[in-house]
Amino acid sequence: MWKQFIGKLSWKAMKSSSGGGGGGSPPAKPPPPPSPRENGATGKPNVSPPPAAGGTVAEVRSREDAFVQKVNICCVVFDFSDRGKDSPEKERKRQMLMTLVDCIGAAEEPLTEVVIAACVRMFAVNLFRVFPPKVRSGTAASETEEDEPFFDPSWYHLQVVYEFLLRFVTSPFVDPKVARKYVDNTFVSRLLDLFDSDDPRERDCLKTILHRIYGKFMGNRPFIRKAVSNIFYRFVFETDHHNGIAELLEVFGSVISGFAKPLKEEHKLFLWKALIPLHKPKTVGVYLPQLTYCITQFIEKEPKLAGTVIRGLLKYWPVTNSQKEMMFLGELEEVLELIDMAEFQKCMVPLFRRIANCVNSSHFQVSFFPKSEK
Repeated sequence: MWKQFIGKLSWKAMKSSSGGGGGGSPPAKPPPPPSPRENGATGKPNVSPPPAAGGTVAEVRSREDAFVQKVNICCVVFDFSDRGKDSPEKERKRQMLMTLVDCIGAAEEPLTEVVIAACVRMFAVNLFRVFPPKVRSGTAASETEEDEPFFDPSWYHLQVVYEFLLRFVTSPFVDPKVARKYVDNTFVSRLLDLFDSDDPRERDCLKTILHRIYGKFMGNRPFIRKAVSNIFYRFVFETDHHNGIAELLEVFGSVISGFAKPLKEEHKLFLWKALIPLHKPKTVGVYLPQLTYCITQFIEKEPKLAGTVIRGLLKYWPVTNSQKEMMFLGELEEVLELIDMAEFQKCMVPLFRRIANCVNSSHFQVSFFPKSEK
């Protein structure tokens, strides 16, 4: 592999500088949340559009009151720790939520501010919560059980609330200028906190919704970038645990690909201070594909950043963890495919020292990787 790379560099030196090629295939587009009808709900609720700006004042007020009343009913939160408790009421709330989802889909004119405020309040009441403790079957927790995904028992309602929120955010009849007063930084911050959920279904829904919020509410974008950076900081330097790093990186892979050239200084700082330190945790393998994609997106937009990335990799290079070292070598290979000669010359001395250490490694896979012909 390295012989081929040196040959490429020599060839590149003889050519005029040109833009780098692709570096890693993008992560799959996050799928939309599953329909609540997959859970076997029966019966089609009566659907009427939500109140809109059209009609007489009395008609608008009447429809508005009826819709808001339904939304307020859905603000009642049930305890799912006892599955048999309040079963009829739980089913009625689910049916009511499904009715609201259909109403949003049937909207034909902009929603009023009163309706928008009621909807956002209902989202907050249902979604922003303390996560339930994990309940494992069996008498003893084994290593296999720890790796099994946890499924929140309240998903019976949460699933439909998330679908409602997605329909709300993507609806062309929700004016972002009006909704921005309610989908504010506090709401977004609490939504980001939910990415630490143990339930992979919830994180998958959040991934889609955050991407839509970032696209629709442009005023929230700087705050979202800063808040996600803070999540990464706490994970790397304080807690060493977070369930949603891979999902957040997947969202930001799409965000970074939309950055305009030349890159702003703020965006470069995000690479150096938020993304590169993510190589430090021992669990980096969980999210490394998404992290590598984000980093290569930066390099494709500004090839000079390749040297910065290589220096960051060398800074966090694992010395005693051979499996992690193999991951770093794989990422390094992708970065080197995009580097130009000028940047390579700036970092080649420490880089080749590290490669020499790998060649002399006692771990056969690490020592073989730089010599491979792939």
